Amino acid sequence: MSLLRIQNLAVSYGQIQAVRGLSLNVQENELVAVIGSNGAGKSTTLRALSGLLPVQGGEIEFAGKSLLGKPAHQIAGLGLAHCPEGRKVFAGLSVHDNLLLGAFCRFRAGVSRHDINREADSLMQLFPRLGERRNQAAQTLSGGEQQMLAIARALMGKPKLLILDEPSMGLAPIVIDEVFRLIERLQKEQKLTILLVEQLALRALKIADRAYVIEQGQVLAEGTSAELHKSDAIRKAYLGGHST
Repeated sequence: MSLLRIQNLAVSYGQIQAVRGLSLNVQENELVAVIGSNGAGKSTTLRALSGLLPVQGGEIEFAGKSLLGKPAHQIAGLGLAHCPEGRKVFAGLSVHDNLLLGAFCRFRAGVSRHDINREADSLMQLFPRLGERRNQAAQTLSGGEQQMLAIARALMGKPKLLILDEPSMGLAPIVIDEVFRLIERLQKEQKLTILLVEQLALRALKIADRAYVIEQGQVLAEGTSAELHKSDAIRKAYLGGHST
């Protein structure tokens, strides 16, 4: 059974239908990439999945439960963590306090402050630079460090599914390399299920188990990285016209 199943999803912004009849699924322990041009509906799909946008039609099931009509905090409490485009850390709060806020739903569910602090310490070992900047305000971090903080904050919710929206945005190439190594490590070593939206299609396909190509709010193609590379139309439109 799929951990996540989206069927015939429809989402609109006012009079504009951004997503129309989109279907995709994610199995446990998979890393699934969603690629496509700007305005294709990728981020809109993630926002609807997380309860941040209303759904006009279709179905979203997560771990066997419908997410339709559920508010964002309830969806997060079910084990779905959304790391948004642009990072959106709490700029004036320390690195440590940002991490604690990532566990807010678990605080409400009765997990002790001691256990939450211990998990924050563990994540700062996984992300050593965050540990070095534990008491610094998030706004003083570099773009790459803020991206790592956003991912670590999402992990504080102990998610069953981590969804990442454009984690490479605005980062230098050397930092992008580091972020992609981290994403791959989370999936392979920690067996984390990940849904990744990314403009850097080739980079996403290198680490993904499967991928979906979205255009004008619909799935244009899907398959493994190798299968998508074999498609002349997909290579020319999204992968720079050549395979690697």
